Amino acid sequence: MRKLYLGAILFCAIILMGSGIINLDMLHNYANQEVPSYITLDNTTDNHITDEVATLGRVLFYDTELSLDNQTSCASCHQQEVAFGDKNQVSVGSFGLTGRHSMRLVNSRFSAESRFFWDERASSLEDQSSMPIQDHIEMGYSGQFGQPGIDALIEKMESIDYYNTLFEFAFGDNFISEERIQLALAQFIRSIQSFDSRYDEGRAAVPNGNRPFSNFTNQENRGKQLFLEAIEFGTEGNRIGGGIACAQCHTPPEFSINPNSRTNGVILDATGYGFDEGIIRSPSLRDVFNPAGELNGPLMHNGLFSDMHQVLAHYNDIAEATGNPNTFVDNRLKDGQFIQKLNMTDDEVNSVVAFLKTLTGSDLYTNEKWSNPFDANGELEILFGPTDIQDLEQANIRISPNPVADQINIDNLDKLSQINILDIRGQLMISHNIDNQSEAHFDVSRLKAGVYIIMAKSDTSNEIVTQKFIKL
Repeated sequence: MRKLYLGAILFCAIILMGSGIINLDMLHNYANQEVPSYITLDNTTDNHITDEVATLGRVLFYDTELSLDNQTSCASCHQQEVAFGDKNQVSVGSFGLTGRHSMRLVNSRFSAESRFFWDERASSLEDQSSMPIQDHIEMGYSGQFGQPGIDALIEKMESIDYYNTLFEFAFGDNFISEERIQLALAQFIRSIQSFDSRYDEGRAAVPNGNRPFSNFTNQENRGKQLFLEAIEFGTEGNRIGGGIACAQCHTPPEFSINPNSRTNGVILDATGYGFDEGIIRSPSLRDVFNPAGELNGPLMHNGLFSDMHQVLAHYNDIAEATGNPNTFVDNRLKDGQFIQKLNMTDDEVNSVVAFLKTLTGSDLYTNEKWSNPFDANGELEILFGPTDIQDLEQANIRISPNPVADQINIDNLDKLSQINILDIRGQLMISHNIDNQSEAHFDVSRLKAGVYIIMAKSDTSNEIVTQKFIKL
């Protein structure tokens, strides 16, 4: 069972990437992240992001305990290193392969489209967030085929100490329900945003996005122009000029899919034999490439394409690419009764690809707030303590290095007589008298990894000052 540590010293708080530690006093900023003024779409309804609930959502998102086999989490199919998508054509669930490709979740909040999943079967992000948990293949708590339902999961979570603490921290009491799981997961997912791309740099410098960007190359500006401009058609759906009108479905600056979009002509299911016809959702085009210029996993709802040139070749001649008449192709991909034939040149294709690469940021891939909070062993520690200890002052003592591996050095000890090192539960680990010393050195190599408290005491004034350090 993963562990919960209740610290009896102070309500200290940091979140350490990869350390398996969450402290609840200095939370990451989820609620008040900077969003560019030109971003106007937002599908949040009443479930506005708070740091407390999003922190719970982060744990839920990465916790394999939410699957029946304790092996699969939301992050198994939505990985930070690929913009919260999947590298595989179809994802691996607890009990087999999922039916479709797991789309990227980045900027899910910034869309007029409020429906989710490839076929838009979920009416909101909240509705979507618990569906994989209750899928008999994905995470297993389906209540079907002999598998237990979500009530069994909730009972399981009630026995996990850190959920009792985190739900109370987020909602004011430790009651666990499907609705609260949905609220927390949706808040965390909506917090995942990317607005530090070269596109954003260029867009911030001009009054509107139609103008050339000074930070773009000629090729990138040409690709942007092609992306934005309407198609000039000749006969029978043949393009004879203009752009290729990607923006009519993937509208800048959010680059999210327009509501009520129908299929783009990719109608094969993931097996390659059946047909998916009707409405098919797309994620935002932001961060379709990673910072190295590589695709963040296969493209389309069936993971059919592994290269952006294949995607553009599909749009170049939809009827030929599908090999099957599709009466559900979106009307924006037609000229009257004729499905478009874009007749793009190689130079135009390369320009559009170059432009799409400008939509990639960097913070998304490394920011700790969206990372796995569990350590390499799947352990999670919640640092928590009473809030009524107000007489502990932050020490003026200096400690180095911090974090520390073997030996910690403490100086500026004038007028202090004793140093105690305690673990986060308040257990005394090391004690040393320091009368008439200005500095002290302690071997901490035998301490296990974690957060520790240094308490420095003055016998004359009975003053206690504190400082914390991290043992690697």
